[in-house]
Amino acid sequence: MTESAEQSRQYTTAVAVEDFRRNIAAVQARIDAAARRAGRDPAQVQLLPVSKTVPEERIVNAVAAGCRRLGENKVQEAKRKHGALADLDVSWSVIGHLQTNKAKDVAAFADEFQALDSLRVAEALDRRLQAAGRGLDVYVQVNTSGEDSKYGLAPDELPALLRQLPNYSALRVRGLMSLAVFSDDTDRVRSCFRLLRDLRDRTRDADPDLLGDGGLSMGMSGDYELAVEEGSTCVRVGQAIFGARATPDSMYWPG
Repeated sequence: MTESAEQSRQYTTAVAVEDFRRNIAAVQARIDAAARRAGRDPAQVQLLPVSKTVPEERIVNAVAAGCRRLGENKVQEAKRKHGALADLDVSWSVIGHLQTNKAKDVAAFADEFQALDSLRVAEALDRRLQAAGRGLDVYVQVNTSGEDSKYGLAPDELPALLRQLPNYSALRVRGLMSLAVFSDDTDRVRSCFRLLRDLRDRTRDADPDLLGDGGLSMGMSGDYELAVEEGSTCVRVGQAIFGARATPDSMYWPG
């Protein structure tokens, strides 16, 4: 989806608990319908609500409406929210690019990291996790759109990285993650999702142990239905649940 199309899409801002319940139900219904269109079991697709830029007082109501996992792009924002909402039953997924100097923070509070794209980050996370006596679920990020503005491994770099990750025993590889191109051309968007699925399938054929569950984290508010039709097992949905942000995704990614 293009930036202009994403900005023009109408997202209902959720404030009260009932608002969140309504928005979550609407998104879930679309996920379920997309899965059925593809001949898939809707239970195979997890919804990860993304609370970036959303203030804590609204997140409290989202949790009351049923959100038990939340995704955040920025480590500092996620760390702050984790501390402020420590009394809530919430697990945190960091889904944005990570600098190695922030690995300590992620190792301290995150339950999942979806943007692993280098051995430097893997080593930094593993060292911190080992010191903390923790493990971390990770997805390897692949740049399937070929855009310079997006982080992630080039597709041909993926096999070499995956072969090295077993050396970092605190990291539990669960699958692959990607962002599709922002475009109104659904064929271009689908091609990004299909490439990630094909990379997953080829990796499984070569060495199934390298990808754990073989999950595919792909799809956001503007394209999650296409992603589900193409095999996504986790959709990262923010605006369709929480409401429109002041800045479009293209301003926040890869940030």
